[in-house]
Amino acid sequence: MISWASLWAFAFLLPLVLVLAWRWWRRRHMHASLQFSSLQALRKVGRGIRAQLALLPLLLKVAAIVLAVAALARPQRADTKIKRNVEGIDIMVALDISDSMLIEDMQPENRMESCKLIIKQFIEKRLSDRIGLVVFSGESYTRVPLTLDYPLLQKSLAAVETARYIKMGTAIGVSLANAVARLKDSTAKSRVVILLTDGENNSGTIDPDTALEIAKGYGIRVYTIGAGQDGDSQLPVYIETGTGEKIKRYRPIHSSVNDELLGRIASETGGKYYRATTTNALKKVFEDIDNLEKTKIEVNQYTKYAELFPPYLKYALMLYLLSLIFNYTWLRRGP
Repeated sequence: MISWASLWAFAFLLPLVLVLAWRWWRRRHMHASLQFSSLQALRKVGRGIRAQLALLPLLLKVAAIVLAVAALARPQRADTKIKRNVEGIDIMVALDISDSMLIEDMQPENRMESCKLIIKQFIEKRLSDRIGLVVFSGESYTRVPLTLDYPLLQKSLAAVETARYIKMGTAIGVSLANAVARLKDSTAKSRVVILLTDGENNSGTIDPDTALEIAKGYGIRVYTIGAGQDGDSQLPVYIETGTGEKIKRYRPIHSSVNDELLGRIASETGGKYYRATTTNALKKVFEDIDNLEKTKIEVNQYTKYAELFPPYLKYALMLYLLSLIFNYTWLRRGP
């Protein structure tokens, strides 16, 4: 796309327009006239080619002036390049999948489905951050390592269920150590663990304090979230009948979150501890984390201008010289 660096130069065309208008108005007085009794005989005589091209030198000069003014206005072609420097964040989500996550005190169904829904929405808001998923009960394993493949991550998250094939319990220390191990070799400027649980540490080969020291040693920030309400509750269980039908029943269970432990893990790593007893509260927690952990995007715009006036100037000179040649040779007026 062509732009003009000095648009004010086109103001020089105004005197040209005025001069041409004045010449057109004065054209009768600028030519000699001869009174004649009848022009019938002269009208039968065609105009010669020189007469037809009499205005050619003037038109060439006008075109030359217009091109010269256009050259003075400095036509340019802009080539703009935008360079984006993105400093992404590496985030590991550690999700508790113990049976207590099936307690139905959070919408839309239970603690597990509530957490999966809010984590899904959190992932949808991230643009260029690598995110991974660790799940844990009495043991811990990595479902998805750090990745930018968000559809794959979302698919794996949707398939998460409570622990069936791993040891029962709540191994907070093992899960934190597992998440930290996935981040320790990361070169991202910010490395974050989001640990979400509804219980207390009661299992695992690594105690939480050891995992905390590992996280601190690698400079990894940990956000901890305690989900669900404390106290006695009802855990849904399914009993299969002889016909293969599953009947839903409830058994009493006591659920509590170790606020002191989770708060200490967060504060000593530079993170923050949240208590979320409802789905809306959990949503606000992840919104807060989303605001705290912003991806840094630096945009630099470079514009290179190519000057296009030389061709205008060249053709203006050629047309002007051509007008002089015609004016003093073939289309010359007078003796």
